[in-house]
Amino acid sequence: MAQLLSLSPASTSCGGVVRGDDGRFIKAFTANLGGGSITRAELAGIAHGLRFAWEEGIRKVVLQTDSCTARTLIEKATPQHPHYSCVAEIRQWLARHWLVRIEHVFREANFVADHLASIGHSVPIGVHAIHNPSNTLLYWLYFDTLGIQTPRFVSS
Repeated sequence: MAQLLSLSPASTSCGGVVRGDDGRFIKAFTANLGGGSITRAELAGIAHGLRFAWEEGIRKVVLQTDSCTARTLIEKATPQHPHYSCVAEIRQWLARHWLVRIEHVFREANFVADHLASIGHSVPIGVHAIHNPSNTLLYWLYFDTLGIQTPRFVSS
């Protein structure tokens, strides 16, 4: 659901999409978080994604994130952690009466969230809901629905 991007330490953004169980578009968001760390952006994207899913009345959620760090923090962070306030917010969402499963996915498997996160750098600071997808967003939704992934090249 949530994909995050940081172009520099002074610029962080996140984005995500809420889809039906058949892959159809329900709602999306992009957010310009201003400054902060990539981990903070990852956690913010998860929190915003959960909020949007709840607001849409969805009570069975598969939340996908490409951040193993964020997933671990949600499970194990203590109040002393610098991002604990974000973790506490996510835990409050998770404690509601619904089923949420958090899955790790590779960034290359979620074109839509990557696209939405990149848009976050060009919008005013804050969270921006998207109710009607652009043609570009529909294009990436189509690729995600088909399960098409881009290769990742890792140098040794």
